[in-house]
Amino acid sequence: MQLDRKLSRLAIPSKGRLQESSEQLLKAAGIKFRKRERSLLAHVEGLDLAVLFVRPDDIPILVAEGAADLGIVGRDLVHEHACEQRVTQVLDLDFGHCRTCVAVRTSGKIRKVKDLAGLKVAASMVHTAREYFRQRKVKAQVVEVSGSVEIMAALGLADAIVDLVESGDTLRDNGLHIIETIAPSQAILIQGSHVRDAQLCARVRRRLEGVLTARQYTLLEYNINRAALKEADKIAPGFDSPTISETKNKNIVAVKVMIPKLRSVEIMDKLEGLGASAILETAILNCRL
Repeated sequence: MQLDRKLSRLAIPSKGRLQESSEQLLKAAGIKFRKRERSLLAHVEGLDLAVLFVRPDDIPILVAEGAADLGIVGRDLVHEHACEQRVTQVLDLDFGHCRTCVAVRTSGKIRKVKDLAGLKVAASMVHTAREYFRQRKVKAQVVEVSGSVEIMAALGLADAIVDLVESGDTLRDNGLHIIETIAPSQAILIQGSHVRDAQLCARVRRRLEGVLTARQYTLLEYNINRAALKEADKIAPGFDSPTISETKNKNIVAVKVMIPKLRSVEIMDKLEGLGASAILETAILNCRL
């Protein structure tokens, strides 16, 4: 595989829990590419940018070493590969939420982390596990495991595990429960210290920000009596301020405002109670604020 040395590179997971969401986010942000089966890269339409499809564990190293300018990866892997000081964590992407946890058998006698002194702990993220026990001054024997970590404790081959947990269903299915959370994680955009095109990297970041912001807000339009406008503004002040337009009726104004998506129904109820009419909610697909 040969790439133009001047061509910017964005590394994304080729598999795993972040793959699909990463590709969907890029396409929503207008970063379009054609992914071919078994292809390791794809060129982005209209940008001097190549998307690299690589193992999630490799992304922090590729960005830190300059082989990629940007990367989408879990924060947990940036820490696991000791890359916090070598890359810039540019943007939280609000998907892939999980947490690194210490878990033990529900039927066992271990209740606290200090109870693991001298015992065997299976972990897929060995650096994170060893650092954690060192900081807690617990001398546990950390054993590296690839694949299903939960089965090690369930079969009695380890006294505890350190692993990523999303819903916790897999732990419960294997007779395990969490005794301590080490750190939360989610997908993030990282950037190297010496990028090929800083302006292009900034453009990619802004595009992703636009989609992420749009997912948090919705557009509300309504008509209201001018006398009630001040109270309506308290209910829905907007991102900066509402857009107010005149109507044929001098006593009525048309309002257009961005509101938090999670509060849209509540806000519509309050505006209706204030006398607003023709209340319309419209999805926002992308924005720049």
